[in-house]
Amino acid sequence: MTHPKNIFDELKKNRQKTPFEKELDRIEREEQKLERQAVAYRAAKWKETLEQKIPPRVYTNLQKAFCMAFELIFEKGTGIIEKTYAKDTIEKDFQVHDFAVSLKGGKKELRDLKADVNRTNLVNMAVSTVEGIGLGVLGIGLPDIVLFLSVILKGTYETALQYGFSYDTPDERRYILKVLETAMSKGERWKVCNEAVDNCFCAEYLDETKLSEQIRSTADAFAVDMLLAKFIQGLPVAGILGGISNPVYYARIMHYVQLKYHKRYLLLKSATPL
Repeated sequence: MTHPKNIFDELKKNRQKTPFEKELDRIEREEQKLERQAVAYRAAKWKETLEQKIPPRVYTNLQKAFCMAFELIFEKGTGIIEKTYAKDTIEKDFQVHDFAVSLKGGKKELRDLKADVNRTNLVNMAVSTVEGIGLGVLGIGLPDIVLFLSVILKGTYETALQYGFSYDTPDERRYILKVLETAMSKGERWKVCNEAVDNCFCAEYLDETKLSEQIRSTADAFAVDMLLAKFIQGLPVAGILGGISNPVYYARIMHYVQLKYHKRYLLLKSATPL
């Protein structure tokens, strides 16, 4: 006689997965790939050699600059950033896509939702390229940080809206900062941060993590990873080389941002009866 548990396991194994489950499986595989890349990362020898020649004060100034930039944008810049996109239109488009997902819950509806996000990302990538190279030609490194982060936050804000989430509350800002920190991290730090992203709205995390502390952690991750690029961008002759790195960083960051918002949306919809 077949054990009931074995029958249940067999039925579960043979059951066709829903589009939500398939998409969550895909995201899990992508996260595993990103983890392998982060853990296996080793900086090129030439990069390590050049970074060792950069005065320690440059890193300190860079970390402070990222901190100040985040604080400035959160305090005064969000309203300005919102003028660069049609917030109402994005919210209405999401409602249409979300209704279609709730009504049918199929692969096509999920694909259409992602397509809108990807189109917006291409526009912001172009802006990041022009901004980075333009200031690099002038040999401007540190002042570029506010513009660079503004473009990243613009893309993040639009992504949040396209998946039905806000971005201007303290809790959502902490979430965004943790996502950005993870995107810029390497090694074991990436694993710890990625897990924290998924637990960002648990009571323990909200109680323990202040917004100011998360700003410093995220600024540190940016400063560590972008030290050489921003140092080079500050040199009048070689600055264009540093500026070219902006779209590379933007693409890497936004790939992770979109992955986590997509996952968050799917988990929320999976927990809500269709």
